[in-house]
Amino acid sequence: MSKPSPDAYEQGRGMDAHNAVMRDIRAERTETYDPTQPTRVWIDEDNTPDGVVNSLTIILNTGGCRWARAGGCTMCGYVAESVEGGSVSHEALRQQIEVCLDHEREHADGPAELIKIYTSGSFLDEREVPAETRKSIAETFADRDRIVVESLPDFVDRGKLADFAAHGLATDVAVGLETATDRVRRDCVNKYFDFADFEDACAEAAVADDEHDADVGVKAYLLMKPPFLSEPEAAADMIDSIERCAAVDGCHTVSMNPCNVQRYTMVDELFFEGGYRPPWLWSVAHVLEETAHVDAIVVSDPVGHGSERGAHNCGECDDRVQTAIKDFDLRQDPSVFEQVSCACEATWEFVMAEETSYNMPLVR
Repeated sequence: MSKPSPDAYEQGRGMDAHNAVMRDIRAERTETYDPTQPTRVWIDEDNTPDGVVNSLTIILNTGGCRWARAGGCTMCGYVAESVEGGSVSHEALRQQIEVCLDHEREHADGPAELIKIYTSGSFLDEREVPAETRKSIAETFADRDRIVVESLPDFVDRGKLADFAAHGLATDVAVGLETATDRVRRDCVNKYFDFADFEDACAEAAVADDEHDADVGVKAYLLMKPPFLSEPEAAADMIDSIERCAAVDGCHTVSMNPCNVQRYTMVDELFFEGGYRPPWLWSVAHVLEETAHVDAIVVSDPVGHGSERGAHNCGECDDRVQTAIKDFDLRQDPSVFEQVSCACEATWEFVMAEETSYNMPLVR
């Protein structure tokens, strides 16, 4: 794996300036959070290797991503929602899980086949989620069909995945790769690892898959339009990244996440000064159309779509395009985008032809 690890932080990696700025921005936070309450929980549908299934999504409130506390990614404000002190006890995390199960019993028709657990950091980092808690959660959801857990590639280990796979529970690791281009990941996202580390994580998952009677794989999370990229550069990078991820053994799903403007981030600072615009929804549709041929499930769920801080078009067609994107997620059929059109598509085409990193954004 690449060095330095999150323990060494930014030493010798050219990230000192990024991280110094990020630490100053994050220091503005004043909110506090209850360690016994999850950050969020909701019921939805997801496209998986088993087909479209009902899902329960849980965002646990932990002490936050270790890398984010060092400075972290330019666009990620999730650490600002974390509990102070850098850690949450096993007992408090178990209380959060019970809150989520109560929510499911109240709002779902029955137990969800798919469980998705995020921490806005690394579920497999035992300083964030203790081994005791991981094993307990595996036992709690052993009767479900599939579970997704979130982690940076450093912490993906066949032994940790065995806690789930040993129950016969299909297990996916959601890795925040952001891009397959190492330079973009370092200079625009401020993330310390390489694409080769993602490949190593996929290999670890493959070993766990071979050792247990359960499917174990990786779900790559990509970031559409990090700061410092123009709209056409961002779209081209996503198309290339999706194709490269889909070619890695063990990576069966790619989730493209359009960047949204979160508080206490460098992207927020740039946005306030007019130096950043979230991606167009037309760009999201374009990338999905161009990568519909790959040998992987490709999905996207634009957070805050239609708002100034989320992926948006002109305001008139945003909901229609978002509906088409959601339809594509479930059906994987690019023809859904032929059903939506708007006059603002001409403006987007102009941006794609003319915007560069030296004059962006051309249109807010």
